[in-house]
Amino acid sequence: MPVFKRPLSFLNRNTQKASGFTPNPTSSVLQPPVSAPQQPKTLAQLEQEMAAEAQVLPTRPMRHSPNPIGRTFNKIKWTVILLGIPAGMVWFVNLPYPMIRRPVAEAAPILLLPSYISMDNHYRQAIASLEQAEQLINNPTSPADIDLGEQKVEQAQKSLNALPIGFLNDFPEYRYWWYDWRFSSSRFYDARTTVAQLEAVVFQEKNAQVALFDAEQSLNAAKQQYQHATTPVDKGVAIAAWQSALDQLATIPGQTLAGRMAQQKYVTGERDFATTVGVAAGNERTSAIIEAARGFAWEAAKAGQNPPHSVEQWQQVENLWLRAIQGLEQVPDDDLIGYAEAQRLLAEYNANLGQIRVRQENERISVAALQRAKDQIAWVNNYVDGDIGYIASELQSIINDLEKVEEGTTDYLEAQELLLLANNKLNQLQPQ
Repeated sequence: MPVFKRPLSFLNRNTQKASGFTPNPTSSVLQPPVSAPQQPKTLAQLEQEMAAEAQVLPTRPMRHSPNPIGRTFNKIKWTVILLGIPAGMVWFVNLPYPMIRRPVAEAAPILLLPSYISMDNHYRQAIASLEQAEQLINNPTSPADIDLGEQKVEQAQKSLNALPIGFLNDFPEYRYWWYDWRFSSSRFYDARTTVAQLEAVVFQEKNAQVALFDAEQSLNAAKQQYQHATTPVDKGVAIAAWQSALDQLATIPGQTLAGRMAQQKYVTGERDFATTVGVAAGNERTSAIIEAARGFAWEAAKAGQNPPHSVEQWQQVENLWLRAIQGLEQVPDDDLIGYAEAQRLLAEYNANLGQIRVRQENERISVAALQRAKDQIAWVNNYVDGDIGYIASELQSIINDLEKVEEGTTDYLEAQELLLLANNKLNQLQPQ
C-alpha cells in the first residue's frame, strides 16, 4: 500500500499545475498547496500576522487568584460577631439599673461577676483613699498635705458614688466558685460620714489659710509702712496697722494647721514689734505692760474658744480679761503713742469682757432653771393624788423653767429634750 500512495499524490500535484488551478489554503486541510520558495518575512509582516492570530483566538476569561486579605477579614468579622453577641449580653445584664440586675442576680448571678468585680474595686479604692485622706488632713505638716488630702477625699467620694447602694443592700454577698465578695453596709455609711467630716475640716483649713495669708500680707505692709514713715503721725499709723496685723494672726483657730503656723508667726511678730517699735511706742515699762496685757488677752481668747463652757470656765476667762485690762490701765498718759495703743486695746478688751460676762450669766441662769425643772419633774413623778389640774399647772411651771435655758449653754440640749416631753405630757392631760 505505501508503494502506490506516493506516485498517486505526485500525479495529483502535477495535474493541478497543468490545469492552472491553485486551491485555497482553507479549502482542504489534507492537501496543502505547494508554493514557491518565499523570501524571509520582515518584522512588520510578522507583527501583522501575530495581530491577526490574536483576533482569531477566542478570548479566555481570566481566573482571579483568591484574595488572602479578604478571607482574613471575613474570619475576623465572624469572630467579632460570634464573640460580640455574648459580650453584649453580659454588658446588658450588668447595666446599673435595679430592674435588670435584680432578676439576673436571682437567676444567674455569674453573669453579674463584672459588676461585683467593679464594685469591689471601687469599694477598695474608696477605703484606701479615705485612709490616706485622714492621715493627710488630720496630721498635716504643710498646706500641700491639705491639698493632697482634699484630692483623696474627692477620689473616695467618687468611688463611693459609683457603688449601687440599693442593689448592694438587696444582695450584700456574692459567692461563686473561686470568687467570694462581701459588702459591709456599716463600714460604707461610716465612710460616708468620714468623707463629710473631712470635707468640713478641709473647708476650715482653707479658710484658715486665707486668713493667714491676709494677715501676713497686712503684717508685711505695716512693716514697710513703718520703715518709710518720716513723721510721728505716720509712724503711729504704721504701728497701729502692725498691731492690727498681729491681732489678725491671733484670731486664726488654733486647731488648724494655719492656726498653729499663725501662733509661731505671732510670737515672732511680737518680738519684732517690741524690738523695732519699742522705743517709738514709749519707754520699756510701757512696752512691757502692753506686751503683758496682750499675753493675758491671748490666753483669755484661747480659753474662751469652742463654747459652751461651765460657769467656772467662764469665770477663768473673765479673770484673764480682767488681768489684761488692769495691766493696760497702768500705762501713763504722758507716753502719747503707748497710751493711745493702751486705750485702743482697753476698748477691745472691755467689749470682750462684757460678752464673757453675758455668757457666764446665761450659763448660771440656765443651770439654775434646769435644776428647778428637774426637781419639779421628780416631784410630779412621785405625785399620787391624781389631780389632773394640779399636775397640769406643775407641768406648765416646768415648761416655763425649761424655756429659760439659753441657747449656747451646756444644758441647752438636755433642756430641749425635757421640754419636748413636758409639752407632750401637758397636751395629753388637756381635754380634747
